[in-house]
Amino acid sequence: MKILFTFPGQGTQRPGMLQALPGTEMAQAREVLGAEADTLDTPEALQHTRAVQLSLLIAGVAWTRELERRGVTADIVSGLSIGAYPAAVVAGALDFCDALKLVALRGDLMEQAYPHGYGLTAIMGLTLPTVEHLLEGSGAYIANLNAETQIVIAGSDEAMAQVAQRALEKGANKAKRLAVSVPSHCALLAKPAEKLAQAFAGVTLNRPKRAYLSGSTGRVLWQPEKIADDLAGNMARTVRWQEAMIAANEREGRLAIEMPPGGILTCLTRQAAWEGECISLERSGVDVAVHLANRLRTQA
Repeated sequence: MKILFTFPGQGTQRPGMLQALPGTEMAQAREVLGAEADTLDTPEALQHTRAVQLSLLIAGVAWTRELERRGVTADIVSGLSIGAYPAAVVAGALDFCDALKLVALRGDLMEQAYPHGYGLTAIMGLTLPTVEHLLEGSGAYIANLNAETQIVIAGSDEAMAQVAQRALEKGANKAKRLAVSVPSHCALLAKPAEKLAQAFAGVTLNRPKRAYLSGSTGRVLWQPEKIADDLAGNMARTVRWQEAMIAANEREGRLAIEMPPGGILTCLTRQAAWEGECISLERSGVDVAVHLANRLRTQA
């Protein structure tokens, strides 16, 4: 029986999320980013993709290290979108300082490509074939396959609003515009992904010490070059979170711990026929995570 750490993507951020972090990750971030690190989680900064993604990276790594200091280590790690970067750091594949530089570039490339008027919308209550039909002729794209009936689309505000209205008329429970200002996980970001891949050419990745489970393919990757390709290209590839969580379950994952902020992945993981415990660290707390991990290791 194994422990899975999950790392959320954009849309979970909130002002103040980097305040009172454990460990030395903020100090390391200051060494790389300078004074910018101290304002990343302000309401003003979080209007920008770069600050959001850096905040999620720093928070994910910091809270993971705190669990590790308490004796809780992951067997498998997986992140949704930007969450793949802290996952790669925790897996031992990517150096934290290199991750900070790459994520800063990633955010800049994405925002420069689409400075306004684009984003993501979650549609709940409809299956993939239905949503695909609703997308026809709209100019919007499938972005995330989060659960059987939770699908995220990407595109312009106008295109997404059109599809959202069609979805509600078709019986969707909800069609919600997400707090993401770029059209992630579709062909619209193919060119920024190519530029990011060029930056990865100058970075050395290592074979991970624990299983790195791609949120884009639902497969475990061990080769450094494949992890680099996964990280560089995931902004333009469909997220397949449900497939990833099914794969983690099949690999005997029985305790899933979602790193802060939020608890969205915990809900989605439960919907993927997860057979064990599934908690949000932010909502349940470190002590509960330690208790559940110790109990799991005892049972194993």
